[in-house]
Amino acid sequence: MNKNAKTVTKKVEIITNNSLVMDVNIVTTDNYENDIKEIIKQSQLTAYRAVNVLLVKRNWLIGKRIYEEVLKGDNRAEYGTMIIVKLSKTLTKEFGKGYGKTNLYSFYTFYKLYRNIFYAPRRKSLILSWSHYRILVSVLDPKARKWYENECINQQWSYRTLKRNVESQYYYRLLKTQSLDDTIKQIGTPNDEKYEFIKNPMIFEFLDVPQNAEIHESELETALISNLKDVLVELGKGFAYAGRQFHIHTEKDDYFIDLVFYNYILKCFVLIDLKTRKITHQDVGQMDMYVRMFDELKKDSSDNPTLGIILCSETDEDIARYSVLKGSEQLFASKYKLYLPSEEELKAEIERQKELFYAAQVEEKV
Repeated sequence: MNKNAKTVTKKVEIITNNSLVMDVNIVTTDNYENDIKEIIKQSQLTAYRAVNVLLVKRNWLIGKRIYEEVLKGDNRAEYGTMIIVKLSKTLTKEFGKGYGKTNLYSFYTFYKLYRNIFYAPRRKSLILSWSHYRILVSVLDPKARKWYENECINQQWSYRTLKRNVESQYYYRLLKTQSLDDTIKQIGTPNDEKYEFIKNPMIFEFLDVPQNAEIHESELETALISNLKDVLVELGKGFAYAGRQFHIHTEKDDYFIDLVFYNYILKCFVLIDLKTRKITHQDVGQMDMYVRMFDELKKDSSDNPTLGIILCSETDEDIARYSVLKGSEQLFASKYKLYLPSEEELKAEIERQKELFYAAQVEEKV
């Protein structure tokens, strides 16, 4: 492209039946082929968004009509099941796949949960895909559902990311959930926000390691780096990779931290020490030393205090109660799992880790 050529940009709006169909920025340069390619790309994206909104609205309208019909029945549950079964057969016969009982129930539930979605003061671009809503309506907890929805919009989660995070109970694994809000507020720390970014346990099923396989720390570290994109999603929003075997040199010796990340929302470094065994007092003391070293030798004056996470195969109540973890605002112990447990197993594990969190962070501070 000629550097001296003028670039002209103008917005073209194509109107059909008084509805805005396309809103495309036309950039005119001296390369007409690239200009036309850009027009095609923008038009395809605009068309996809328009089709998605129509699909979501179609399913919402179907759900609305089913909901209105169900209200006419004396025995709503029984009558609702009857009309959905009958309607599914009728629609499938005439329109083919896509109108099975499961889908019709999803439409019905979608309308019940999102009755005002097309009346709320929001831009069309904030309407998620139907694939997203199909997952969201399966989340029974209203607070969790709203949190997942907001993350989808703000973090631009794909359908697959949302599905994985719901299945792995991402929301409940965060240290700061609705069950901890009041307790954490009583701690009175100036940086409570960090509790929204640390999960326990962490799930690394994407590493494809057999459930009972033995793995060395160096192998786990390599596997995590090889799947860094998935690791960053699991860690949460705002994390950026800073290095592995991060070198710290003092006047006396050299030290190497397994993994170092920076969270640009918390504005602090996050150190991770990997342990493929149960946590020990020595592990906690070592991480405490790493955090102090990092704060003194690497942290910039504009950064918030460094956080340290000991990521181990098993946590321990005594360590939580009687080690340096007790009352520390910068040290955390998180358990990792190399496979996705059943829903019941994961719920039990989350509750156990919450109890350990209380023991280490809250007891005697409230």
